Amino acid sequence: MSVPIIKDFYADWCGPCKMQSPILEALKQKLGDKVEIQKIDVDTNGPLAGEYGIRVVPTLIIEKDGKLVQRIEGVADLPTLESYLNPIL
Repeated sequence: MSVPIIKDFYADWCGPCKMQSPILEALKQKLGDKVEIQKIDVDTNGPLAGEYGIRVVPTLIIEKDGKLVQRIEGVADLPTLESYLNPIL
């Protein structure tokens, strides 16, 4: 069974994205190898952002075993992220 993957769609110019990054770093530090975090810059990965229908940054896509678990638009705090991840860890 694979670990959950969080795809963080962001842009360097995005203020809220800069707020999301340390929250994801804290999550990674807390969960370690139990979760994978992929940062995806929408400005350099337009086709991938298009595949996921990204219209707002930041957008977090949580997947497990290739299936969508949760989509979060805007900044998500640590307790919210943990509430989505804990049931699938």
